[in-house]
Amino acid sequence: MLVIVAPGQGAQVPGFLSPWLELPGMAETFSAWSEVTGLDLVRYGTTADADEIRDTAVAQPLLVSAGLATASALLAPHAAPGAPLPAPSSLVDATAGHSVGEFTAAALAGVLSPEDALALVAERGRGMADAAARTETGMTAVLGGRREDVLAAIEAAGLTPANDNGSGQIVAAGTTAQLAAFAENPPERARLRPLSVAGAFHTSHMAPAVERVREAARGLTPADPTVRLLSNADGAVVADGADYLDRLVSQISSPVRWDACTDTLADLGVTAFIELTPAGTLAGLAKRALRGIEILAVKTPDDLERAGALIKEHAGTASPAGQQEG
Repeated sequence: MLVIVAPGQGAQVPGFLSPWLELPGMAETFSAWSEVTGLDLVRYGTTADADEIRDTAVAQPLLVSAGLATASALLAPHAAPGAPLPAPSSLVDATAGHSVGEFTAAALAGVLSPEDALALVAERGRGMADAAARTETGMTAVLGGRREDVLAAIEAAGLTPANDNGSGQIVAAGTTAQLAAFAENPPERARLRPLSVAGAFHTSHMAPAVERVREAARGLTPADPTVRLLSNADGAVVADGADYLDRLVSQISSPVRWDACTDTLADLGVTAFIELTPAGTLAGLAKRALRGIEILAVKTPDDLERAGALIKEHAGTASPAGQQEG
């Protein structure tokens, strides 16, 4: 069983899009997607510096466009760039995204077209950037420590466990004052790592963005997914497109339970795990949480041949989309 996953905000690095633009038709595709998002995705993905692509309004559409481009090159190498993504069970058994990566997964599963996913995520990025500007907030990764102790310390500091990534990694989010106090009294045997993000994502601080994106989503007509599509809310396999779209909106101010997604993949019997560009973060978590499976981080087009081999070897071995074994 093969799963394709898409990373979330923070995975981007300067210039990561450059090798993908060398593929036939990709420059034209990104030019068209730039029109959809209102951003110069080519410049941001090639020559922009780290501060520029850290901007939430930029990072989110950039990440989703990169994931869609990777998926297109992998799953439909002979199709016209930017065409709807094929995702029959012979190619993909399941898909999931971390935070904004859920928009990539939604397009991969056929719930949204690439253009609708990009237009909606651009509105999400703008809405979350505006919400983050209202209060000085941030996020800190908590590495190690006993899970119970970490969650108790986060609650005591008035923070939110915004990302539960499993493998001993939980991200706390809240105001900078709360995070400073948390740093002075960290959980026992835990290390803290402040994250280079522009706000307290997936917390109540993002509530203003929820209504903004919900309004934008009203004009969309989602389709039911063609493959298993996992939700960050609880790790569930969601078979209804409208339900998944609702979850995309509400997830803006709700914690990401990547640990639950990983548990679902383990229960489903995943045997191969491919992370789309800019890859590495989720593959690293999978190496600790899903031992004994094939894992590939697709970072450049040089990785496509290996990814194709994994698809041929592992895909198409699961039961019909939306049905969870066991």
